[in-house]
Amino acid sequence: MGRNMFGPIRGDWPDDQWQGWWGDNPPYHHPVFVLTHHPRESITMEGGTTFHFVTNGIHAAYHQAMEAADGADVRLGGGAATVREYLLAGLVDEMHIAIANVLLGSGEHLLHEINLPALGYHCSASTASATVTHIVISR
Repeated sequence: MGRNMFGPIRGDWPDDQWQGWWGDNPPYHHPVFVLTHHPRESITMEGGTTFHFVTNGIHAAYHQAMEAADGADVRLGGGAATVREYLLAGLVDEMHIAIANVLLGSGEHLLHEINLPALGYHCSASTASATVTHIVISR
């Protein structure tokens, strides 16, 4: 996950007080690798979640996550800038996008200037209801 998804703090970590949005028992229950430019010691939480802070880029985080997964799936948690980086690097095999029927403002555009077909992606599944559309993009 990107640092912005982990928390609202920008720049150097002022202290070790912030431990994520989720409270003492985050929903992950496995190692989580947080991309950042600012080093920080890993944080072990209840339920088996350990946040590891990776300062040497998406490929390093990817390899650490693959090793920790030991053959299981690795999930990319976002945000939008992080997802774009991994898509452009060809490190995403499948992406599930849930689109809610809510207008939120300008925000950060997930697929801005990314040509998914040129990168080898296609829509492999979709389903819609009155409140949400689910799209699966695969390579």
